[in-house]
Amino acid sequence: MSQHPDPNPHPAAPAATQPSAEPQATAAPAVAKSEAEWREQLSPEQYAVCRCSATERAFTGKFWNHKEAGTYTCVACGEPLFSSDAKYDSGSGWPSYWQPLAPEAVTEHADESHGMRRIEVKCARCDSHLGHLFPDGPRPTGLRYCINSASLGFEGAGEGKASGG
Repeated sequence: MSQHPDPNPHPAAPAATQPSAEPQATAAPAVAKSEAEWREQLSPEQYAVCRCSATERAFTGKFWNHKEAGTYTCVACGEPLFSSDAKYDSGSGWPSYWQPLAPEAVTEHADESHGMRRIEVKCARCDSHLGHLFPDGPRPTGLRYCINSASLGFEGAGEGKASGG
């Protein structure tokens, strides 16, 4: 089996025949900033990862071995992305999660850079590069969201503000 998943690992589900009676959460407004604004807000490493799709070296990021309970957020816009409950030690040297906090928190894109076929994961709110998705994760999803620490902030259980750098 290839280590690189199909660029569309989750085919669209058939449309629901009846509207949901449950109230829908209102999504936070999209974040659009100029490159100058992103450079001013983010550290050089955060900018390289989030805006230029760079990858930090394995086993060097602040969250690869982080074990505190809470929520991992987008360092660029603060959007909640991953729960510590879905974090696991993949042995890869990057924070790894078997699912996002909510399916709509991240977007997936085909990435054929560097001579590889991968799935890029981005923040759905601000389009920041987070990392990549691989089909070698644990149950129940079998997925590994391999995420750069530099793209993340963290809000500990009971805290009110995310910290990312």
